[in-house]
Amino acid sequence: MKLIRFGEPGGERPGVILADATRLDVSDCVQDYDEAFFSGDGLSHLKRWLQTNAASAPRVAPSVRLGSAIARPSKIVCIGLNFRDHARESKMEIPTEPVIFFKASSSLVGPNDDLVMPKNAHKVDWEVELAVVIGKKGVYIETQDALEHVAGYALHNDYSEREFQLERGGQWVKGKSADTFAPLGPYLATRDEIPDTSHLGMWLKTNAIFRQRSSTSEMIFDVPTLVSYVSQFMTLLPGDVISTGTPAGVGLGMKPPQYLKAGDVVELGIDQLGEARQRVVAWRPSIES
Repeated sequence: MKLIRFGEPGGERPGVILADATRLDVSDCVQDYDEAFFSGDGLSHLKRWLQTNAASAPRVAPSVRLGSAIARPSKIVCIGLNFRDHARESKMEIPTEPVIFFKASSSLVGPNDDLVMPKNAHKVDWEVELAVVIGKKGVYIETQDALEHVAGYALHNDYSEREFQLERGGQWVKGKSADTFAPLGPYLATRDEIPDTSHLGMWLKTNAIFRQRSSTSEMIFDVPTLVSYVSQFMTLLPGDVISTGTPAGVGLGMKPPQYLKAGDVVELGIDQLGEARQRVVAWRPSIES
C-alpha cells in the first residue's frame, strides 16, 4: 500500500493511493498514521477494510495538499556519512560504525511545502534520503529480524543549515531541526511494495539542475544493519523514522560550496517512492511557527 495524509497543515486526514493513482480518504477506518496505528496492526486492518470499501470510499482530488506521510513520530533518527560517494566527496574516512544524530520531529512537513529559511541562516543545504518508518516496537533487534520491525519507506529531504551544524559548537542537531527541514513523502510505501531497498535510484535538483544522482547501492550500512544498530541504543517505537543518509552532491561538497537562497526550487525523488518539490522562502515573523 501507499499511505498518504492530505489536507491543510494541522488538519491532515489519512488516505491511500491505489495502483491506478486514485487517492482515497480512509478516515472512516483510520484515525491517523501514528504510533497507535502501527502498533495496533493498523496496516493489516486497513488492507482488509480496503478490500470491501475501496469502491465506496471518498476520492481525494490531486489538487489537495499532501502532508507528511506519517503523523509526528516520537523521534527522527538520522545517519551521517552513510554513502561511499558522499564520504569521498567529503574527504572523510569510511565510518566503522553508523554515525547517529537526531532531527527534531517538529521539523516534519509535507513533501511539497515551502522550505522556510531559518532566521539568520546563510548555509542551507539539501540531502535526498531514504527514510525507514518503524512498524513494530523493538530494542536490541537482531539484524536478521530487523525488517520485521519496518512498516515501510518514504522519500525524505534532510535539510541542513551548515553554519548552525558545523560552526556553532555542539551537536549537529542544531543545523538539522529548523521548522520545515524534514519534508517526508509524498507517501509511505509499505514494505511489501519495496522488498529490496539495495538498488534504488535517487536524485535531487536545484533550479532544474541535477545535484545528486546516485543509488542506495552506495550505502555503507544497509537498512537491516541500521535498524538493528540504532535499536542497541534506544527503543524504536512504531512510527519512528530512521533517515539513512545522503549520497554525493550536497552544496557543502561543491567547490566553492553553494547553498540555497529564497526563490530557489528543490526537486527530488527515489525509485518507487515518488517525487517532491520544495520552494525556498525567506523567514518572516508572520510565518514563524
